[in-house]
Amino acid sequence: MSGFLFAFIASIVVGIGARDQALVASLSEGQGARPAVLVLAMLSACASAAAASWAGVQVTPMLVPAARTMLVAMILALAALELLVMRPLRTPAEPTESLFAFGVVLLAQQLTDAARFVIFALAAASLFPAGTALGGAIGGSVTVLAGWMLAGQLRQWPLALVRRVLGLVLLALAAWLAFG
Repeated sequence: MSGFLFAFIASIVVGIGARDQALVASLSEGQGARPAVLVLAMLSACASAAAASWAGVQVTPMLVPAARTMLVAMILALAALELLVMRPLRTPAEPTESLFAFGVVLLAQQLTDAARFVIFALAAASLFPAGTALGGAIGGSVTVLAGWMLAGQLRQWPLALVRRVLGLVLLALAAWLAFG
């Protein structure tokens, strides 16, 4: 149960202002809030959370406990780097109306974002990784739902600052796990 809750909360918090949320928001702002965009974004969030959790489960048996802790620390540091470096809220120059193209780009963004890195780390450390995957899927769905609903308002919030602070928090957590 704790893996579910940690993944749910972490996916929402780390997903604030993320590239997937920004893409859904910009598409909804430009083309209106199409339900098909929301459904596809939620399906993509579920698929990427399942993939991240599956990857964490596959790596776990190969590692001794100390190496597992170091892997979790490295993945959290990678998530922190993504939060600190990536600039999410750019409107695409030529937004497409193709749901397939949108889905491919969104899934690629989600597979390489901080929220999925955190889900990977939690699944690698969890005793019940299916709960972690479910929590990450629901949290990721909430994140894209917020982007879809608040399309025109996201640019008014200090998301870059929020993401930098979250990145520093994850970096501190990674350092604590690695050296503490």
